Amino acid sequence: MSIQQTLEKILRQIKDGMHPSDLVDLVDDLNDAQKKELFSLISNEEAALIIQEMEEFDQVSLIRLLTKHRASSILKEMAIDDATDLLGELHPEEAKDLLALIEEEAEELRDLLRYPEDTAGGIMTTDFIALPEDLVAEDAITRLRELAPEAEIIYYVYVVDAQTKLSGVISLRDLIAAGDGTFLREIMFRNVISVPAHMDQEEVARVVARYDLLAVPVVDEEQRLLGIITVDDILDVIEEEATEDIYRLAGTGEVRGNILDASVFGIARKRVPWLLISLVGGLLSGFVIGVFEETLKSILILAIFIPVIMDMGGNVGTQSSTVFVRSLATGEIENDDVWRYFFREVKVGISMGVFNGIIIALVASLWQGIPMLGVVVGLAMFITISFAALIGTLVPMIFNHYGIDPAISAGPFVTTIKDVTGLLIYFYTASIFMKYLI
Repeated sequence: MSIQQTLEKILRQIKDGMHPSDLVDLVDDLNDAQKKELFSLISNEEAALIIQEMEEFDQVSLIRLLTKHRASSILKEMAIDDATDLLGELHPEEAKDLLALIEEEAEELRDLLRYPEDTAGGIMTTDFIALPEDLVAEDAITRLRELAPEAEIIYYVYVVDAQTKLSGVISLRDLIAAGDGTFLREIMFRNVISVPAHMDQEEVARVVARYDLLAVPVVDEEQRLLGIITVDDILDVIEEEATEDIYRLAGTGEVRGNILDASVFGIARKRVPWLLISLVGGLLSGFVIGVFEETLKSILILAIFIPVIMDMGGNVGTQSSTVFVRSLATGEIENDDVWRYFFREVKVGISMGVFNGIIIALVASLWQGIPMLGVVVGLAMFITISFAALIGTLVPMIFNHYGIDPAISAGPFVTTIKDVTGLLIYFYTASIFMKYLI
């Protein structure tokens, strides 16, 4: 298919009403020149709908292909929160130039850009409907008809007092069902779930999930209504936070944009620092083996069980840290519950240590025909697994206490600590019982 035929196909699908998310897949297959030509052939409204569905990295790349006047015209048509996010990804000078070309929306965009991008204020939209509490139901419905085209959602109607302080919320169903002459303050729900503008986006996601909301209002310190966060933005937050934690658990950095287009050097550069931690751990493990070289020479059969001791300890440590980090991320564990969870996890580690210790002791005794070897390996396994559960929980706890994302501790840090301590436990236990093994 020729370039012209491809563009004509996309234009035809735009005209036929294909969903913007599906159009993004087609646009991704175009090169920069083709993208530039396509966007010169469609309206600002159509361009805005497509760009809003793109990943932020791709949005920035596309906006830079367009003239500043065209880019600013498209930004005007985008939802205010999406336009703010896009401007936040641009270089400050680029964003300043575009804001200078945007007229009535510029000040609103500047206000939103003042909030950190990972806070409630940073992801909220100001395209919402708020009505005064002394308005009657039939007038409110008339106002809704006027304001609805500009609002992102109209499932909820927020009610404010004379100082624009949030005083209640009304569902669209309740508003339609209300009789004529009924004041909004008489039918509104007063116990409104809201979030402060400075709340972390991950905490906001928990609030929305806990109360099954389609949108949550954002307020300032004086309870003035600033904006709302819709459930589609919350889904983006959940995906972003989950992706970030998965990358950190694996000991690597997040790749921006399409991973297939990322440079080999860029990916390697993000992974190397974490691998260096593992490298240091490996060298320390070698040092430990060197310290107990005489023990190993005297009882060479000990070497057979080194891999299983290290692997079991590493697996248990990773399990404990991963479960703990996940529970923190989902809010299952609050700060007040941390120590209770810690001691529970230690008990779990001891239980698993006893079970696996007995099994490996029996295997070692029957396999090698040396009962005391079974005692050494079994005891080392018990202590290693118990200690691994302790380390796997304690390390991320310490990170969390000092405000560091505990996800980064669950991969290389816990594994490295566990490898070294596992060998120390194993060889020290063997040295204690050496006279019974020789």
